Amino acid sequence: MDLATLIGFLLAWALILGTIATGSGALVFVNIPSLVIVLGGALAVVMMRFSLGQFIGAIKTAMKAFLHKSENPEELISTVVELAGIARKEGLLALESQEINNPVLATGIRMLVDGHEAAIVNKALSTEMNETVSRHKVGQSIFKQIGDAGPAMGMIGTLVGLVQMLSNMSDPKSIGPAMAVALLTTLYGAMLANMFALPIADKLSLRSDEEKLNKVIIIQSVLGIQEGQNPKVLEELLNNFLPASKRSGDGDSGE
Repeated sequence: MDLATLIGFLLAWALILGTIATGSGALVFVNIPSLVIVLGGALAVVMMRFSLGQFIGAIKTAMKAFLHKSENPEELISTVVELAGIARKEGLLALESQEINNPVLATGIRMLVDGHEAAIVNKALSTEMNETVSRHKVGQSIFKQIGDAGPAMGMIGTLVGLVQMLSNMSDPKSIGPAMAVALLTTLYGAMLANMFALPIADKLSLRSDEEKLNKVIIIQSVLGIQEGQNPKVLEELLNNFLPASKRSGDGDSGE
């Protein structure tokens, strides 16, 4: 689980809700019609821009921001170097008995053991990477759209409330409460965008970049193992994908 996402989400909402709770009449911030306009309206507008499958899939993608943590690339490189050493000493068939937790790496190694050509292995793994990145982009786009639609629906709700208020100016006592309700939709829209949708979109973008980096490392690793590269040389090459501060072995000697 990604603690940064969870802690940030809970803290942001706790601060706002806590501030509301300390004031008088916290229930004044609760208005069902405003919630329906903002939340229901934003989701409906975004749903029109995507297929139903993409919209539902975005919910599963959002869970990655909370529950999924990408594999550490340093650990991935360490695993690959170990596999390269086994393959160099005992041959590619020796990799068949190795337990590999990363499913993409396991697929690549299995293709090597099965004797597929380098071009086929590269195409298969690259296609898998591109499809994953494409799915992530759709998820990011949906939450960005929700972030855009939330404040817009909030403004629409505010205008609806103002029209209703102005149409009942004969009763001065109703103006204050009606104005409060009108402004609540703007508040709800801002909260939906800035405390949920946009942060989730940004975190999904970060997760996508992390997964893409790992998959690039895997592709280069599998092709390097197939070519019979020296494990130390392969490690140095793969370390180039990492920031200088995280490089290990001789790969950081030139920094």
